[in-house]
Amino acid sequence: MSAVASPPAAPAAQEPAGERHRLTVTGGLAALSLDAMASVAYGPEAIVVVLALAGGAGLGFTLPVTLGIALLLAVLTLSYRQVIAAFPQGGGAYGVAKTHLGSQAGLVAGASLIVDYVLNVAVSVAAGVAALTSAFPGLVPYTVWLCLAVLALVTAINLRGIAHSARAFIAPTVVFVGAILLVIVAGLLRGAPATAVEHAAQARNLETVGVLLLLRAFANGCASLTGVEAIANAVPAFRTPRVRRAQNAEVALGALLAVMLIGIAVLIGKFAIAPVDGMTVLAQVSRASVGDGPLFYLVQFATVVLLALAANTSFGGLPVLARLLAQDNNLPHLFAVRADRNVHRYGIAFLAVASAALLVAAHGEMNLLVPLFAVGVFVGFTLSQAGMVRHWITDRPAGWRWRTALNGFGALLTAVAAVVVAISKFTEGGWLVVVALPLIVLLMRRINRSYALIGKRLELGRTPAPPRPRRSLVVVPVQQVNRLTRDALSAALSLGDRVVAVNISHPENEEGSRRFGEGWGRWAPDVELVRLFDAHWRLDEPLVDYLGSVPEAHVFVLIAEVEPEHVWQRLLQNQRGAILARALRRRTDVVVCRMRFRIGGPAEEPEVGRREKKVR
Repeated sequence: MSAVASPPAAPAAQEPAGERHRLTVTGGLAALSLDAMASVAYGPEAIVVVLALAGGAGLGFTLPVTLGIALLLAVLTLSYRQVIAAFPQGGGAYGVAKTHLGSQAGLVAGASLIVDYVLNVAVSVAAGVAALTSAFPGLVPYTVWLCLAVLALVTAINLRGIAHSARAFIAPTVVFVGAILLVIVAGLLRGAPATAVEHAAQARNLETVGVLLLLRAFANGCASLTGVEAIANAVPAFRTPRVRRAQNAEVALGALLAVMLIGIAVLIGKFAIAPVDGMTVLAQVSRASVGDGPLFYLVQFATVVLLALAANTSFGGLPVLARLLAQDNNLPHLFAVRADRNVHRYGIAFLAVASAALLVAAHGEMNLLVPLFAVGVFVGFTLSQAGMVRHWITDRPAGWRWRTALNGFGALLTAVAAVVVAISKFTEGGWLVVVALPLIVLLMRRINRSYALIGKRLELGRTPAPPRPRRSLVVVPVQQVNRLTRDALSAALSLGDRVVAVNISHPENEEGSRRFGEGWGRWAPDVELVRLFDAHWRLDEPLVDYLGSVPEAHVFVLIAEVEPEHVWQRLLQNQRGAILARALRRRTDVVVCRMRFRIGGPAEEPEVGRREKKVR
């Protein structure tokens, strides 16, 4: 570009460089809502499977149970819309519980979300692969490998950045939502079979079905609500204005999910759908609505793709949650590190590894993982609702009474759902989640105590005394008289007040010791030399003993090493530097500096050439 080139016509219209890697409302739905969207494939079926135990009378309650879930969905959507405004830094249930219910409740909410995110990835991938192997039975022996391949694909896309993953998933999301809405509209326009009237009549007989069965169906169907909190957890991932965009995405998710759930429930009753081996409830509804033609296969294909990609919700939410937990010293601080494109690589890596371990342990079997699903998420829902009740009562803004009633009702519903789900699924594997939650909380408390101890030792939060210079000693281990030794001693002379070169050899290595002594004498670098001998050919023990005898309190050990030109040449090194550094850090309080001498410059390079040295 020329030096006199004119500036852009409208610089104010250009978005900041980091904003293009953040989410729009549409991108937020694609990146953070696939879990909730995909639940349309198994949420209604979870209701029907339970109600079918009571026959036609039970199946007639599919719509009322779904309306109850839709009511809870509306409460959660409005609640998380308020959570987004109150906690724009993200965190969702964790942020609300920590602020209004205390740190212990925050840890419980955080642990429940971590468990739910990991299980969501495993269940979504396993469900997508299960749908694929149902269409192509020859792939069944490769189930685990297919699961790991899908997981690797989703992980690789997310490592490119959350905005990049959103763009990649927009098309499958639009196709799936459009296909489900098409099924609902087509089904509503078709006539109802006679059996549907019988189911509707039997549904009036509540005594035949039983309240406990309805509660169990309600709890099972609440699996459709997993993922509703993901947008509130990842508010920082949105473009500015972040709060408004995240709120719009939350409302859009709630509205779309409610329409699809209620629409499918209406069609289940209209077409008298019941569980059938080898065909999902959604597939039966789709066939009854659009027939066996291309539209039916479009719905099935879109469902397979979206189930496999629904894991992306966790990849968008858990890294942000882990960053907040790390900032509060409840997880290792590396989870707070962000790379290019706003990517939390360590959070993504943890999620991928934990989900892969679950998939391998369960052999990719969806039915072994589903009983664990959604047990923990209702704990987070309940704590979030209860925390918002405390928020409204404490701050008392305009309309605080109806807001308190709304969140209180939601807390009651989700608490009941949490208890019912935990009890009904306890023997099916739910006990693992019940045990895992307190263990994760205890681990985070242990990490927090460790950071608190470190902070106390470092006097964090206190203004230290002014720095003062101290006399220092720089010890340089040397083996030969060469250019590397010269550069190391030159660097040492600029670092400390006194420099000592230390040579360690074996008493029987007389020839090597003599050659070194003669070379040092000819060189005469005007640096103190200490000769140490060890009968066991050790490098670390003699040096550690020597450092314990020096009078200086401030000691550096400068270890000079060769940085090879090629990676494979590292195999040619003797690793003395690494051995010494590890021993000194473990057994002494000295400051260890490792100076790298790069190989690869021109042979005729002058004495002070262009080689690069690193001291770290």
